[in-house]
Amino acid sequence: MATGKVAFHPELRPWLTPVVRICVCGDEGAGKSSLITSLVKDVFVTNKIQSVLPQINIPPSIGTPENVTTTIVDTSALPQERNTLRKEIRKSNVILLVYSDHYSYERVALFWMPYFRSLGVNVPVVLCANKSDLATDENTAQVVEDEMLPVMAEFKEIDSCIRTSAREHHNVNEVFFLCQKAVTHPIAPLFDSKEGNLKPAAVAALRRIFYLCDKDQDGYLNDQEMHDFQAKCFEKPLSTEDLENIKLSISKTTHRYDVDNGIDQKGFLQLNKIFAEKGRHETIWIILRKFHYTDSLSLRDSFLNPKFDIPEYSSAELSPIGYRFFVDLFLLFDKDNDGGLNNSELDALFAPTPGLPSLWLDSSFPATTVRNEGGHITLQGWLAQWSMTTFVSPTTTLSYLAYLGFEPAGARASTISALKITKPRKRRRRPGRVERNVVLCYVLGAASSGKSSLLDAFLNRPFDSLYRPSIKPRTAVNSVELQGGKQCYLILEELGELEPAILENQAKLDACDLVCYTYDSSDPDSFSHIVSLRQKYPQLDDLPAVYTALKADQDKTTQRSEMQPDEYTMSLNMSAPLHVSVTWNSISELFVTLAEAATNPSTAFPKSEEEPPDRTGVYVALGAVACAAIAAGMIWRRTTNAN
Repeated sequence: MATGKVAFHPELRPWLTPVVRICVCGDEGAGKSSLITSLVKDVFVTNKIQSVLPQINIPPSIGTPENVTTTIVDTSALPQERNTLRKEIRKSNVILLVYSDHYSYERVALFWMPYFRSLGVNVPVVLCANKSDLATDENTAQVVEDEMLPVMAEFKEIDSCIRTSAREHHNVNEVFFLCQKAVTHPIAPLFDSKEGNLKPAAVAALRRIFYLCDKDQDGYLNDQEMHDFQAKCFEKPLSTEDLENIKLSISKTTHRYDVDNGIDQKGFLQLNKIFAEKGRHETIWIILRKFHYTDSLSLRDSFLNPKFDIPEYSSAELSPIGYRFFVDLFLLFDKDNDGGLNNSELDALFAPTPGLPSLWLDSSFPATTVRNEGGHITLQGWLAQWSMTTFVSPTTTLSYLAYLGFEPAGARASTISALKITKPRKRRRRPGRVERNVVLCYVLGAASSGKSSLLDAFLNRPFDSLYRPSIKPRTAVNSVELQGGKQCYLILEELGELEPAILENQAKLDACDLVCYTYDSSDPDSFSHIVSLRQKYPQLDDLPAVYTALKADQDKTTQRSEMQPDEYTMSLNMSAPLHVSVTWNSISELFVTLAEAATNPSTAFPKSEEEPPDRTGVYVALGAVACAAIAAGMIWRRTTNAN
């Protein structure tokens, strides 16, 4: 079957009812009007009908196998009607070219096809040999081989061919179905008839579909996976006989007989090639559209980027089923069971995607999260990385959920079900816990104060005494266990040379949950940087903060500042700086403190005066006395009334 490039009507989408406009062309007397009348009336009309029928609109429920609304336009080949013919051809989605004898057949190649090309139209053509009831001495196979295949080989625009008879109502419905199918299920994007192969874009899409259906990732679609594939795409069971026939067809065409383990990727591609060669390309399109592919063989934008609005002061996190999906994905691809994903395992995992998210590449993944001794990302680091990705860019997580084959529960559910939106945290100074499991902390401090080493310690990396100034922003994410056993994911971000730009960006500050002010307790000039930073950016006072004295394993020195760190924090009615060292095991307590401050922000704010004393006990006591007095009064009243 020859093919050509196909122009698609903008309404032709599988989730909407398509509209197909068919322009019926051909020489006078070829039977164009009779074919249309036979379709509409379901019988051959013997009376003379008008030379050109008016436009006919056929809804999906009337004689159309495809779920499309069909507009059929009859045309005249007379020279005086050439302007009308030209306009109708240019408005059409598909052309039905009808011939009925040797003369009109010769005109197909000599006039009609060159004429279509001269108009610059790029639509499929269905070639129809009408009045087959008059050619009793020729069978269909002979007509196809002698007449149709040569002209189809010459003109790639011809999508398919068929013999019909309006008088005998033979293949009348079928010819218009072919026209519909040429638009709704075009062969051109799928199959290169000249090379006899599936086109690269189709191969890439089908490989991804194979990957998603190979649930155990053993390289084969076993019988159960084939049954699941059949049910998903065609919503009907696959019989044992049909499955064996599929395996037999693949074995014969690939000269391979090792299908006992299942159908491998090569066999799956061969199966779809067979569909294309036999003119069953609608089967391939059903598969592609079930997996959300568009006419251009790209994934549907609404599937990759569903609408997901985050209210102000809220954030996005993975839901329990989202975490479950990424856990299962990790375990499935950790083929060597070493608790980490090496490069080849990561490549296999991200095979159905464009590759690692650009957000990960920009942040030097996997250096952003927890790795094992071999440098491979662990399950803890994998979940932390996706938690950070969802917090920073939920649209990235949604698109990769789609790429990786996340299947939501319920027909109407989408990838959004793998995410959740936290409650807005409008007023951080009010007592109470913030209901979010992923928090962001900016680590601020003077150069060489130990910020990078702090991030390394957070990721369980060994201490490196070599100083490397941070130029680009750097992030680290890990899970932290809070008091009571609850876990949260803490993102530490060192701002590098972008510090001024970020601190002047109110949106960036609104997204931040906490500031960790760090200084080198052995460097006398380190703490003054924090003082000048708070003076330069007073908006930092709107964020909870924790003060940290790093390098506590070295000799403490007096800071060259108007106030020493303890006095400075005391003047703010805040806790004194925590003295820690990345070489101490107790460094983990700092991360717990940071996470607790981020989830209980009111405990880490600068205060201009002492908090009012807690009189809750007094109020409770007064309430108890009042209740006792009321009860005594009621008892006395009952006693009085009884007497």
